[in-house]
Amino acid sequence: MDKAALVSIDIDRGAQVLDTLDRAGLKLAVALWVHLSEYEDWRLVVSGRKLDSVNRRDGYGLIHQALDPAGFTAYTTPIIMILPMADPFIKGLRRIFAKAKSVEGMRLGGQMIGDRFIEDGYAYRIS
Repeated sequence: MDKAALVSIDIDRGAQVLDTLDRAGLKLAVALWVHLSEYEDWRLVVSGRKLDSVNRRDGYGLIHQALDPAGFTAYTTPIIMILPMADPFIKGLRRIFAKAKSVEGMRLGGQMIGDRFIEDGYAYRIS
């Protein structure tokens, strides 16, 4: 099955989500759109120490507690995937891009990082 293209409206919506989460104090270390081989759609992958300090379900709760007052609905909130900072994929991203001055707008794809194959990706931050 062909994958849908990531378009500017998705990129802008992802930036709005990240801005809202930053203002809520979630301080994400990693945020990027990815199309992974195991899924048929794009996911906004996020990772951060504050999300690691709670269980996964509570992490999604923190995200939605921040997004709901900002007007994000079930229809306007992208599919968000929380991965722990210790996840091999997140660790691999951080190792590869540790010395990059900025990754914002960088396209990724066609490569194995950690334990996941990225078909395509768009990075906001990897620190």
